[in-house]
Amino acid sequence: MDKRKINYKLYPSQSQSERLLESLRLHQQLYNAALQERIDCYRKTGKSISYNDQQASLTQIRADHPEYKAIPVYITRMTLRRLDKAFKAFFERVKKGQAPGFPRFRSLSRFSSFEMCGGSGWAFIPEANGKHGRLSINGIGRIKARGKARTLGKVKTSQVIHKHGQWFLSVTVECEPVRACKGQKACGFDWGVEYLGTVTHENGEHYAIENPRYYRDSKESLLPMQQAVSRKKRGSNRWKRACKVLTQARAKVARQRHHDHHQLSHDLAKEYTLFATEKLTIRNMTRTAKGTLDKPGKMVKQKSGLNREILDTAPAKLLAMIHYKVEETGGEFVEIPTRKAKPSQRCPACWEVVKKTLSERTHQCDCGCTMPRDAASGLVAIKWALGLGGNSPNAGHSAKPLLSVA
Repeated sequence: MDKRKINYKLYPSQSQSERLLESLRLHQQLYNAALQERIDCYRKTGKSISYNDQQASLTQIRADHPEYKAIPVYITRMTLRRLDKAFKAFFERVKKGQAPGFPRFRSLSRFSSFEMCGGSGWAFIPEANGKHGRLSINGIGRIKARGKARTLGKVKTSQVIHKHGQWFLSVTVECEPVRACKGQKACGFDWGVEYLGTVTHENGEHYAIENPRYYRDSKESLLPMQQAVSRKKRGSNRWKRACKVLTQARAKVARQRHHDHHQLSHDLAKEYTLFATEKLTIRNMTRTAKGTLDKPGKMVKQKSGLNREILDTAPAKLLAMIHYKVEETGGEFVEIPTRKAKPSQRCPACWEVVKKTLSERTHQCDCGCTMPRDAASGLVAIKWALGLGGNSPNAGHSAKPLLSVA
């Protein structure tokens, strides 16, 4: 059994929307109060308060503050659980020697959702075909939800989200997702900026996927909206209206990207049973080139522009979608080790490393192999995954014994 998220758009009435906003505000205040209690306790006693200690005090909180009685107790517990997860993640980062990032107090603008899990006080009832449904929350009522579940399952948790002035519901279900795959092919995939990706077959045939360039296409229309926000006094009503217009425009671009990624990942998962690509470290790829005062960086503006183009393609999100969809078809998703395989530098024919600068877009080797650089990288990836790369450290490895490659 796997877990999948299904997103719905909620259509509350005016009174229900007001009650949802009030509930969200109460959750935000509870989160901040619980955080303050943990800080004060540690400063005074040197000990931390656990989740069990804080959730046991909800009875007293509900007695002292009657407004919390309108919220089902199981839902308020999830807010305390959310803070507990933040502290556990903080201590885990401290142990690993990473930047700790202590949990912060949240303003209402940065506290956009509350969770619901188990217990009573809420229910989501989808329609028989999985399309649309209704969310019922005690004290708020039944709210119409529009959306479609690809795979039905048992509802485990849900999250009510307030974003761009609208309400959404994210439902986590436990199910057995099944996806059809019409082909029995293997491919290597090379992500890029000039092209969103290049798909290469084992025989060397390849094709490129165009990069939609969402940022470039929307930049001209977004610029006057950004200028309108900058001209207005921060916090004024006109500033808020200008911010709403800007965020809605940006949300539209994000929806386009999300939709296109889903379509592309669906098509690739339907076509290939083995999908091989190099492991990407997006944080390192988009690191700033500013440098320090002692050692200032070079070509800072050019690197900043490249970073925007990289992030505009959302590579991590795209590959994550491809990953789970390929596995749903019964196929295999393979991330080859970039440092060992060196797909962008290695020759797919003789397996020798041929160093190239980033501006060189054609692979040329002394062995006579000449092909587009991205296609060569994809061919290295698929050969590495199948163990066909000559003196490859992965030679002899088969991705799946029963896999039929065409």
